[in-house]
Amino acid sequence: MKKMDVFAENGFKDATFSNFLVHESEFMKVINFNFRAGQTLPVHSHDIEGELTITVLQGEGEFLGADNAAIPAKPGNVLISAIATPHGIRATTDMRVLVAIAPPI
Repeated sequence: MKKMDVFAENGFKDATFSNFLVHESEFMKVINFNFRAGQTLPVHSHDIEGELTITVLQGEGEFLGADNAAIPAKPGNVLISAIATPHGIRATTDMRVLVAIAPPI
């Protein structure tokens, strides 16, 4: 087993969002992203099979989809999607999210 404190391991950056690889194996990949208010992970997709989850740990913002369609996101919300489906994030407050990808890319 492995324990990780992403709040202690990964802080915020002013110029761009901050990312931290929490875990990677042949079965999955977990990444922590931290966003200052106003920062965005642009809408993108991956040309592979698999799924992802985006879990809001702290703060508020929006999950973004195709054509920048926005879904409100707050702590405890989880977005579940095929990894090939366009996805992104926009923070309205300082925001921490945890992304899990299976299988890893």
